[in-house]
Amino acid sequence: MSGNGTGHSRWIQNTVFGAILILLFLVVCRLFAPFFTVLLWSVLFYILLGPIHAKLVAPLNRTAFKGAVLYNLWAIFFSLGVVILILLPLFFVGFQLYRQVMELIRQLRDYLAVHSFQDSEILEDISQIIADLTSDQIVLSAGELRNRILSYLTLGLQNLLRVSSHLVRNVGSFLAGLVFMLFILFFFFMDGPYLARLGLGVIPIRREYLKALVGKFKEIIRNLALGYIMVALFQTLLAFIIFTIFKVKGALVFAALTFICVFVPILGGGLVWLPLGIVRLLSGDTAGGILFLAVSGFFISTLDNVIRPMFLRNQIQLHPLIIFFAILGGVSVFGFNGVILGPMVVILFLTVLDLFLREHKLEGT
Repeated sequence: MSGNGTGHSRWIQNTVFGAILILLFLVVCRLFAPFFTVLLWSVLFYILLGPIHAKLVAPLNRTAFKGAVLYNLWAIFFSLGVVILILLPLFFVGFQLYRQVMELIRQLRDYLAVHSFQDSEILEDISQIIADLTSDQIVLSAGELRNRILSYLTLGLQNLLRVSSHLVRNVGSFLAGLVFMLFILFFFFMDGPYLARLGLGVIPIRREYLKALVGKFKEIIRNLALGYIMVALFQTLLAFIIFTIFKVKGALVFAALTFICVFVPILGGGLVWLPLGIVRLLSGDTAGGILFLAVSGFFISTLDNVIRPMFLRNQIQLHPLIIFFAILGGVSVFGFNGVILGPMVVILFLTVLDLFLREHKLEGT
């Protein structure tokens, strides 16, 4: 009886202790929830730049005054460098992008307002295409299609103004987030290994499994950042240069669209440069259109097959279609953070599943 009583008492104590632990864990998560985005991107930049920082400070003797000062200076330099790297391009590109989008919408709206297009062959052809695709469920005349486009452009302009005012109101929050990131990165670069040991030490998982998960996490961050985001930025830069050389109106806008489209399997940046080239051909500039298509196809899309494998080196063994839907799902659930979190969750799930199968010897069954 005493043994049963002791066991029952221990079970109650463990249950209560577990409930308290879960409750406190949820409270801690709630406390850190407002800083989740800042923490996520701070961890990302630390993982990317940590090895470089570690090599630079490795020869320093932190017990000596000079070594301690240089160690602090390197941490400040890396932290400030990340924040400046985010701040300057973001404000410059954001301002130019907003200006070009507004200009494009205004020009197109004014052009449609001046020209009636009642007898336009182009709009008639578009109307016929819409009717064919919808099995005559949607039938619009050229004039009706023009009015619809005009109303959508006006609505888009109003929404853009509304979004821009919302962004202006949130500039303070964004700058505060960068300040928090600056402090977080500073302490990461100062005491990163210690903080990692402190955080991982409380996770109740076997050391070899925890080591495998941490290694996979770092690998995912590096490969997603280099193999997808950096390649997308490189293609976007090439697209902007090509669009500018060929005098495409709103070059930065179409370059930004290219950044989004390069994540689409197979088609990629072709979703942007191909229609632009076709429009140039239809406008009568045959030689310029062919040259634009050839240059864009080679430098924007073909080089993707060369650059991406150089960064990835087959370390992310997932089909591009899965990565694409993981990014889409991640963005729909987590917002912009989903660009990283979506693929990371999928790959970590597959890693944990593999560890589970190996633990229970279910491989190949």
